Amino acid sequence: MVKIHINNREYEVPEDITVLEAAQKVGIQIPTLCHHPELEPIGACRVCVVEIEGSRTLQPACTTKVVDGMKIKTYSDRVENAVKFNLSLIMANHPNDCMYCEADARCELKKLVHKFDVEEIFPKSDIPDIFDDSSPSIQRDLSKCIKCQRCVRVCSEIQGINVYSMIDRGYHTLPQTAFDAPVYETDCISCGQCSYICPVGAIYETPDWKKVLKILERKEKILVAQTAPSTRVAIGEEFGMEPGSVSTGKMVAALRRLGFDYVFDTNFAADLTIVEEGTELIGRLKEGGPFPMFTSCCPGWINLLEKLYPEFIENVSSAKSPQQMMSAVIKSYFAEKIGVKPEDIIIVSVMPCTAKKDEIKRPQQKINDIQSTDYVITTRELAKLIKLKEINFSGLPDEEYDNPLGASTGAAILFGVTGGVMEAALRTAYEILTNEKLPKVVFEDVRGLDGVKEAEVDVKGKKIKIAVAHGMANVRRLLDDLKEGKRYYDFIEIMACPGGCIGGGGQPKSLDPEILRKRAEAIYSLDERSTIRRSHENPYIKQLYEEFLKEPNSHLAHELLHTYYTDRSKKKVEVSQ
Repeated sequence: MVKIHINNREYEVPEDITVLEAAQKVGIQIPTLCHHPELEPIGACRVCVVEIEGSRTLQPACTTKVVDGMKIKTYSDRVENAVKFNLSLIMANHPNDCMYCEADARCELKKLVHKFDVEEIFPKSDIPDIFDDSSPSIQRDLSKCIKCQRCVRVCSEIQGINVYSMIDRGYHTLPQTAFDAPVYETDCISCGQCSYICPVGAIYETPDWKKVLKILERKEKILVAQTAPSTRVAIGEEFGMEPGSVSTGKMVAALRRLGFDYVFDTNFAADLTIVEEGTELIGRLKEGGPFPMFTSCCPGWINLLEKLYPEFIENVSSAKSPQQMMSAVIKSYFAEKIGVKPEDIIIVSVMPCTAKKDEIKRPQQKINDIQSTDYVITTRELAKLIKLKEINFSGLPDEEYDNPLGASTGAAILFGVTGGVMEAALRTAYEILTNEKLPKVVFEDVRGLDGVKEAEVDVKGKKIKIAVAHGMANVRRLLDDLKEGKRYYDFIEIMACPGGCIGGGGQPKSLDPEILRKRAEAIYSLDERSTIRRSHENPYIKQLYEEFLKEPNSHLAHELLHTYYTDRSKKKVEVSQ
């Protein structure tokens, strides 16, 4: 520990942290724009400058390390003038069209401009007119770019995809793709981490909330909503609740007040996924492969597979994601139950993930030439709809999901966090293989936020080697090791986003460095409180098989609940040309 003075008060803080981190630890706010707790600091925006005794110039708090005896002023006339000047420079390259901006009240620049009462003292420069809506998942409006480089850094440091790089110089600098290609024609996997981390409205999720608003107001068909596991531990943040607050009942109530006829839980389909995928895993263990078998519920991972690692296509489970399984069941089994045609049902998914918007456009996800999921809105987009309709989210009563597709187990909720799919699958696979109850349902080895986790599970003397990876930079290192023969596993869970779905590209934006841990703890608490904690014991899943699907991996189950993958690599494109 070292002793420092901040604004004439003495504090004791850990050594080797930055001035910004020290200030945050003692409850002092320093404005930032380019800084984000997930990324390495670069000091590009110069909005976090502070006075340090003995330094002739102001220093960026995000890159300056504390030393014993350091005296710091985070707020003075000199600091305030510098911050206002730097914000004015940024505003000279930024349009004033806040009313039309998707960033809305989340814009970090707008908040600072208001806080510091910044005036436009510089004439507007030539603002670039670059708009890219090629992707069904994200849109880019580089007229709003503030050159913070967050998108470049998250894509390279955390995701390892390197879609963006800074081009040109001075105020002409912009994060662009190679050869200015539309982002959907690059190696982009649609994970949306760039949209999650952008402080302004330069990159954002493709706004499907406007289309959903129209169908809610027209009310021409039966409207069904389904909500992903991790949305319930995050949406409350949009309404001032503590991170990690569980808002399941209020979210269901809000969706009904928006006008949905039925609200189902995607957790039900997560249980269904485990039964189908678990059966597939058991089949491979008995028949000898191919190994490793990969999970298939993350569409960002499937995009990476098809674009950059097509050699592993045969290894991936053919099971659809829970979102797509749920929509398939709604437009077949449920449509039959209520006596309507599948085309008379509109399904809106509430997802933590921008890649889900891409997933629903895949031709192999259609059922009898009908798109199974009609629209995907992110957690942020649902919050926008609720606010737009002036629904008092915090004051809503807790309401239950509709059945028969609203009941789920503790295993299903685990899909929301890294390691959760693996843990849920092991609970079912172990008991089916051994015909014995698991002595302990929690698999600690696959929990936690380490980038790659590995373990060995003993199933009646047979050792099954497993691994869990999240964050695409970690995933790519694991896949490269597999290609080179440096590692071997029987079963691997992969999630594109840090922390899994709790850190999805469509989740509420946060600068809290502990946000993933808080959301993960909420997920685990929901599992612990569940009456049934094994997917194969869900009574409504059993009913679905008895009444409709007959048995796991049946012909009808394969028709509705399984899919296939295609080689979309550049090498494949070059050969075909």
